[in-house]
Amino acid sequence: MVCFCFLVDQKRKVRSSKPAAGTCSRCRSGVSVADMKTVTRFCYLPFYCKSWKAIICTFCGALLKSYR
Repeated sequence: MVCFCFLVDQKRKVRSSKPAAGTCSRCRSGVSVADMKTVTRFCYLPFYCKSWKAIICTFCGALLKSYR
């Protein structure tokens, strides 16, 4: 028996953030430390949820460094 299950989506959401020292290497804007949450859904059902910290740009939204 073969069962196919397709990845539907993976969403990243910023739960909270606070300013940090430094600048973005891409646009030279300010950065912040954010508590992130990633939710992965398979076949439209929530399958996996993970919380982690990241340094993101406040202007362009680039993910500069992640702490998992």
